[in-house]
Amino acid sequence: MEGSRDRAEGKWDETKGKVKEAVGDATDNERLEREGRADQMEGKAEGAKGHLKDAGSKVKEGLKDAFDRD
Repeated sequence: MEGSRDRAEGKWDETKGKVKEAVGDATDNERLEREGRADQMEGKAEGAKGHLKDAGSKVKEGLKDAFDRD
């Protein structure tokens, strides 16, 4: 599926963000915590983009199949 790469990158960004946020919290580094939260949000958006690409591909395939039957 087209969105697999986006979803994988999104998971990576979410994981990286969680680590940054945890390290920032442990070291009282507010900037690192904010960066971690931002990375997590970016990762969720990237994952959603991947899901949308897959959904769009399924719709496209369905329409193609419907028109090819005629």
